[in-house]
Amino acid sequence: MSAATPGWLADVKFDEKGLIPAISQDAQSGQILMVAWMNAESLAETAQTGRAVFWSRSRKRLWRKGEESGHVQRLIELRLDCDGDVLLLKVEQIGDIACHTGRASCFYRRLEHAADPHASNWVIVDPVLKDPELIYK
Repeated sequence: MSAATPGWLADVKFDEKGLIPAISQDAQSGQILMVAWMNAESLAETAQTGRAVFWSRSRKRLWRKGEESGHVQRLIELRLDCDGDVLLLKVEQIGDIACHTGRASCFYRRLEHAADPHASNWVIVDPVLKDPELIYK
């Protein structure tokens, strides 16, 4: 760990790829908004700036939540679980949209059980608040 690296990062257990899952939760309502990944750099920047920054596995770069959409997550509180391998970010979701589908949360599908288990299916239960075509240009 370099002199510029905060000591508290030593308690964080990153996986073999240098990542840790991070759950974003609305600090007021308690609603789970999304799950993303963080590396040491994104976690340190999040703690320093108070704005959620993640590691985009698909883009292989830092992803500052809201950099394209404007739907920033302002950090209220940062927690580490008992094993040190999952983060919880309690946030204020600016613009009320966390999901790239234009919904408040990425968890907008619920399993509807049927008498025949093979007939059970996922049902969309949360509305689109804004058309993604209008969010991402």
